[in-house]
Amino acid sequence: MMDATQTVEYAPDIKGLSENMKFSEEIRRRRTFAIISHPDAGKTTLTEKFLLYGGAVQLAGSVTARKNQRASTSDWMELERQRGISVSSTVLQFDYHGFRVNLLDTPGHKDFSEDTYRVLTAVDAVVMVIDAAKGIESQTQKLFEVCRRRGVPIFTFMNKVDRPIKDPMALLDEIEQTLQLQVCPMNWPLGSGPDFKGVYDRASKQVHLFERVPGGSYRAPVEVADFSDELVQQQLPRETLGQVREELEMLEGAGETLDQETVLAGDMTPVFFGSASNNFGVQLLLDAFLKYSAPPQPKETENGRVTPEHERFSGFIFKIQANMDPKHRDRIAFLRVCSGKFTRDMSVTHSRTGKKVRLSSSHKLFGQDRETMDEGYAGDVLGLVGHTDFGIGDTLTEDQSIVFDEIPRFTPECFAYLISTNTSQFKRFRDGLKQLLQEGVVQTITLRNTPQKGHLLAAVGPLQFEVVQHRLKNEYGADSRLESAPWEVMRWLSPKIDPDRLDDSILPTGAQLAEDTEGQVVILFSDGWSAQFFSERNPECPISTLPFPRQEPAEVS
Repeated sequence: MMDATQTVEYAPDIKGLSENMKFSEEIRRRRTFAIISHPDAGKTTLTEKFLLYGGAVQLAGSVTARKNQRASTSDWMELERQRGISVSSTVLQFDYHGFRVNLLDTPGHKDFSEDTYRVLTAVDAVVMVIDAAKGIESQTQKLFEVCRRRGVPIFTFMNKVDRPIKDPMALLDEIEQTLQLQVCPMNWPLGSGPDFKGVYDRASKQVHLFERVPGGSYRAPVEVADFSDELVQQQLPRETLGQVREELEMLEGAGETLDQETVLAGDMTPVFFGSASNNFGVQLLLDAFLKYSAPPQPKETENGRVTPEHERFSGFIFKIQANMDPKHRDRIAFLRVCSGKFTRDMSVTHSRTGKKVRLSSSHKLFGQDRETMDEGYAGDVLGLVGHTDFGIGDTLTEDQSIVFDEIPRFTPECFAYLISTNTSQFKRFRDGLKQLLQEGVVQTITLRNTPQKGHLLAAVGPLQFEVVQHRLKNEYGADSRLESAPWEVMRWLSPKIDPDRLDDSILPTGAQLAEDTEGQVVILFSDGWSAQFFSERNPECPISTLPFPRQEPAEVS
């Protein structure tokens, strides 16, 4: 059982330590986490405030800022700034009180869930942001289920308490009932809406009274006092004081006690109340997260677990971002270090191709900004520039027995034709689309034995098409037109089956044979009923929602 009153154990000064001791300390002080939420719950705003309190920025942006104010640091893409949403995952790295923090901001919109799921393979914990007025929403629940399947520890931030909210006790019950998680409130709100004055920190048994700051741009001044202090009596109405005391007594009598082992097992979530936009409770959340979360954890491979302390370097690529720097038209592969020590210019094996690769252009990321990164340890996320052979899920390692299988695959649910509308821009259209497709979120499908009027794109959500079209225009100067395609379902055909056997007498009306980007045969169906009908009528032709192993030879009739 953790002593909830102990102070944060900051990492010691590592200068002068032996190489082995330094290696261990560098791993111990790493924290790698993502923030997840339903859209508009305040996820990107909280990301900004972590950077503010972590000392990484001096002025926090807001996704709802006016045009003449500073835009959000983590939302670097122009479309993100226009819409006020995150449509790409961003890596933000900074040092705070001796910790090396790798913070991954993720999209909340369901159309970008594939990008978010991939990011969750690269973190050791998540902060789940909940709008305290709405409670648990659909996308939050979906992302939580992904975290639960992976055993990722979850810390909860009840946001927007400075607005009218649900009853705090009801919010805790909702987490317990809906998510089947034990809850341990770490602090408690003092009022809500316009009457919100701050929070009571249950660990220190002290009241934190906050002052509002213009736009939440600067750290909020905080006064810390005991419940019995005159200052608290003056700030809080008598009814609020009585209600808070009553609720705290209930928590002490019937509430859960924080148990770090249960938290790290993913079965208990510490809960924090606050307001990210006004900086209420942000520092309490950040300090407690660093105190109770775990350093980098072992990763599973085809040959067993690899611990962070393994002496040989290894890591996997979980994201590729094209054109982060429009001036250079470059491509960054984001790699999570899993073991050993990374050093710039080191040679590693690219497991998928078996080739030796020199990692000379490595960067530390901060949104769109970057700086050269000379070394890294387990938990770090680094950007590798200029390696066109790298793909999502690839392993880079000094130990060829290590091959990670961390990245999930997703079946496209939306299809559309993307057509170049200006012949003079076609080269830019072709080259830009090729780069954007390397990110692995949208893929191209090629129809078999049928002419197609443009590039047939497939994605999990339709907004992905809009992002591609927007980026082609703004980053590559290429105009395009989107046209809907008549299919809603894609299934992979077993490689044992010769696709030429499937003629119009076997395929349902509207179904079409095609090939994915890897050359594997797929069938496009007009709807789910059509796919189910084909599967039931043709059991000798297996189809799957995910690709079959490629080694199976086709069966020739």
